Amino acid sequence: MPDVGVVIPAAGKGVRLGSRIPKQFLPLKGKTVLERTIALFESLPAVSEIVVVAPVGYVKKARSLVLRSGFRKVSGVVRGGKRRQDSVWNGVHAFRSVPDIVLVHDAVRPCVTKAVVNEVIRESIRHGAAVVGVRVIDTIKVEGKKGFYSATLDRSRLWAVQTPQGFSYSLLKKAHRMAQRTGFAGTDEASLVERLKVPVRIVEGDYRNIKITTKEDLLLAESFVR
Repeated sequence: MPDVGVVIPAAGKGVRLGSRIPKQFLPLKGKTVLERTIALFESLPAVSEIVVVAPVGYVKKARSLVLRSGFRKVSGVVRGGKRRQDSVWNGVHAFRSVPDIVLVHDAVRPCVTKAVVNEVIRESIRHGAAVVGVRVIDTIKVEGKKGFYSATLDRSRLWAVQTPQGFSYSLLKKAHRMAQRTGFAGTDEASLVERLKVPVRIVEGDYRNIKITTKEDLLLAESFVR
């Protein structure tokens, strides 16, 4: 099996949740959100190394959490950047050993399953790029004149993309470098890779793989974790 490294961006501040501390450090049934996320990847045989990217001012706290929890695959905790892609770039360069495949997974998605992660790994190996997503179940409208919509999209072709997202190490670095040269800011790693005209494989995921953004999300995550 190729070596798989994981970057866990945990550099968000959690403003929308209204917490005094970043949401990845909030408790979730006896453990922090970040601990639960790391533990999932720590348990996977395919994963050889994990890098955590922490917010400015919270690197020491994240390192203490890693040491306290006894995570053996976490090789480093590094400081995040101004944007998500800057944080991921910092994480990609922090691996002790260059992996074949890099997974990027949001720290605040603690409910992802092993089955989904393993499928993303398999498809990343086969295709060089893969993301997990779920089919959109709502009808999506495009806004035109303010307060009115101008079009209805065909939801049968729409996906809500989640993480993990997996890429060959060389492809991900190439995509980031191109984004830096052109000043492009993407909302996820796949949006950077797409600009290289590389097809990205979609892995059907799980609606429980929520991103904790609000207080309601945190309550929902509590009902999903064991």
